[in-house]
Amino acid sequence: MQLFYNSEINKNIKEITFDKIESKHIVRVLRKKEGDVLQITNGKGFLFDAKITIASDKKCIAEIISFEEKPTPWNYYLHIAIAPTKLNDRMEWFLEKATEIGIDEITPIICSNSERKVVKLDRFEKIIQSAMKQSLKFTLPKLNEPIKFNDFINQNFDAKVCIAHCEETEKNLLKDTVKPAEKVIILIGPEGDFSSQEIKKALDKKFIPISLGESRLRTETAGLVAVNLVSFINQ
Repeated sequence: MQLFYNSEINKNIKEITFDKIESKHIVRVLRKKEGDVLQITNGKGFLFDAKITIASDKKCIAEIISFEEKPTPWNYYLHIAIAPTKLNDRMEWFLEKATEIGIDEITPIICSNSERKVVKLDRFEKIIQSAMKQSLKFTLPKLNEPIKFNDFINQNFDAKVCIAHCEETEKNLLKDTVKPAEKVIILIGPEGDFSSQEIKKALDKKFIPISLGESRLRTETAGLVAVNLVSFINQ
């Protein structure tokens, strides 16, 4: 299946017009022609079949012929709040692989030890969209605006909240903390870890200190290990 993405499409729309870039890809690269059927998701849990009525590389138009609801194949809700990495490609790798495995929400958090404090959300959004299409998922993970660590932990959460850190203090393994079908938020720190003050503030806010194992992991690796462990717990 070649999956396309359009956030504006819904079950009340009868026709879709692709922009010039997408039209060129459909007609010139994929060599689609009038009468061919495309599969499109709106990233909100729906799959649409659309038949091409005008195969122009400048403005490809397709008629919606059917749709079906495609709920997420997992019954948990995972929100990873992660410090942006110094090198953008590492963060992009995390976003891509986390989307492929299964994640519901992502928040970049700016911490005391963060080496990168400016985030290009447009680029991150494109990475997530591409990974969603490639892995044939129909719900786009929610990407939030960057937020300072203190502002993030001071929110009211309807979820189990955890913080993964490297300090030599008492912690539970993530696999022993999260239960199947739970809504969970996991904080992943920057290169250099969370500061001692940040860890204390999170614990004061009832965040559960967790370990991802004995190895010291890079930020993006820690994030992906957390995503994979929660997925495994729910198998």
